[in-house]
Amino acid sequence: MARPYSRPAGGRSDRPSQASAPLLPRRASGSALDLLLVRGIFAAVCVAASWHFRPFGLAPRAAALMGLLIVVAAMVFEMRLERASLKRLLGAGAGSLLGILGAYLMTLVLGQTSLSAETRSFLGVALLLVMAYIGLIVGANKGEMLNLQALGGLFGAERAVRPACKVLDTSVIIDGRVADIGEAQFLDGTLLIPQFVLRELQLVADSSDPLKRQRGRRGLEVLQRIQQMPHLQVEISEEDFPAVAEVDLKLIELAKRHDAKIVTNDFNLNKVATLQGIAVLNVNELANALKPVVLPGETMRVFILREGKEYNQGVAYLDDGTMVVVDGARKMINKKVDIAVTSVHQTTAGKMIFGKVDERAAEAPGHGQPRPAVAAPAGAGGGEAGPRGANGESRPPRPIQPE
Repeated sequence: MARPYSRPAGGRSDRPSQASAPLLPRRASGSALDLLLVRGIFAAVCVAASWHFRPFGLAPRAAALMGLLIVVAAMVFEMRLERASLKRLLGAGAGSLLGILGAYLMTLVLGQTSLSAETRSFLGVALLLVMAYIGLIVGANKGEMLNLQALGGLFGAERAVRPACKVLDTSVIIDGRVADIGEAQFLDGTLLIPQFVLRELQLVADSSDPLKRQRGRRGLEVLQRIQQMPHLQVEISEEDFPAVAEVDLKLIELAKRHDAKIVTNDFNLNKVATLQGIAVLNVNELANALKPVVLPGETMRVFILREGKEYNQGVAYLDDGTMVVVDGARKMINKKVDIAVTSVHQTTAGKMIFGKVDERAAEAPGHGQPRPAVAAPAGAGGGEAGPRGANGESRPPRPIQPE
């Protein structure tokens, strides 16, 4: 899939310290302190309980160390669950319960065999762990197929509180206009930035090509600018898809997993994501939609910049970059003229406006020309220059014809 730039093979690592600052999600200070306090109490209780009861006949220090390892494992598991969607949590819980139920039934069958008690105990614990793990993984993967709307308003409040999630593409970050849109508060909710997008930005910023290196640094500065906006929450996603090679396909898979929208200005990514049922926010389409509406018959004043392709045509541009093709304006290059719009055409690159020189405005007295000089009397040689024509070219005064 075509990208707006090629990935560099390597380069210098002379980026400024500001651009290389890590991008981390912001948390409210009060909630962070509360969470830290709860985790500290939980860790202290677990370590004290393990030191007091000494499981497996361990020494006190070894038992306390085992309790600390259990605390670390539980906190890592909790952090991973915090990022999971409600569908995945429900699927994982249901799968785990079914796995434990299956392990219990298989343990009942093993109790009727002639195996020794030690073997049955080992097989029972092994079956419990294996079945619970398989149910957890399979249930989490299949949880995205759940339809929570069929349960009525049971999860309506949770869905309303959850902010909308949007995944940023590399091209839209380098483009930079997404930061202006965010400052205008047309973006809200959570902006999800994948780790593989940050790696791609870093490769561009470390490129040996000065132009690519400048674009990569600008992309990192745009991310830091977005991170400082109080109404937006920026999250760095560590999720990756090693089996998928293309960055665009990874973005699509990540958007499917989080039920998110993709913010991009890549035409090909827009088409592929739309075909797979993913909502796309295209910055180019937004820019085209915000261009001023011009109707045939309206008049406007434009600056003729260059000659057109067809005969006697001039080309002008509006402030937003819209091309204006003016008939009869070939001799008016580097001048401002009033035109009448004849038609407006919408193309894949944007709008094109066609018009012609407004003859009524051009024929108006004193329009676009200096005050005419007084004609010299007949027979006088030289004298002042005569009046100028519509094109700004001086012409001799008309001779006085006898009646």
